[in-house]
Amino acid sequence: MQYFDTHAHIGLIFDDPIDQLLVCQQAKQAGVTRLISICNSLIDFAQVYENLKTAEHVYHAVGVSPSEVTTPGKDWRHRIDEGVKLPRVVAIGEIGLDYHHKFGDRKSQIELFIEQLEIAARYDLPVIIHNREAGKDVLDVLKDRLPPAGGVLHCYSEDAEYAMRAMDLNLYFSFAGNLTYRNARNLHDTVRVLPLERILVESEAPFMVPAEFRGKRNKPEYLPSTVDFLAELLDIAVEDVAQATFDNASRFFKLA
Repeated sequence: MQYFDTHAHIGLIFDDPIDQLLVCQQAKQAGVTRLISICNSLIDFAQVYENLKTAEHVYHAVGVSPSEVTTPGKDWRHRIDEGVKLPRVVAIGEIGLDYHHKFGDRKSQIELFIEQLEIAARYDLPVIIHNREAGKDVLDVLKDRLPPAGGVLHCYSEDAEYAMRAMDLNLYFSFAGNLTYRNARNLHDTVRVLPLERILVESEAPFMVPAEFRGKRNKPEYLPSTVDFLAELLDIAVEDVAQATFDNASRFFKLA
């Protein structure tokens, strides 16, 4: 079986470039043959991209997350423009809104979000969307500004009703290790109402470790555990779920 990890913070797993490369190699040995590296800051993006240049199964997203809204850097637009020209950069992200941590103010977050959606539309790239306690504003923005290449609500945390509203847009839904928590009933209910062709999976490493590995720091190589649980929820053979989510991600990131 092969797996596609659509969201891993490789730069936060280890600081040593050799260890970052090793993490990606170990993931490949576990069947994770494609992986999207996500960075919160553009400085991190440049460092991790350089560290992983030889890892051809690793792809990259470039963007400014809401956590960096007050410190994106004066040249952040130029850095994104340069980043999208690099080999294996396949998305703008992660971008979005986070009202839980109160980064900056809401107006500044929304402005940063909108401007990056416009950049994604200009380059015909999909977007990887962060949403924490900002669900209404995220959908309100996306209704008018989601780029043609679409977007993914990463580490999905809303309920099934919200997913049904989001289904009207060109959005995918990505589930992380918290799906495997037995008390995550809102996520379990959500995956059961979504069409399989809209579902992606992610490690969100080094966070959101699957229940099977509780107590450990999460790694992309643990992704098969999440796929196993997803297959159990859907009552579909795990081989079929692994292949479907791999194909979905390949199509979404234009790697099919």
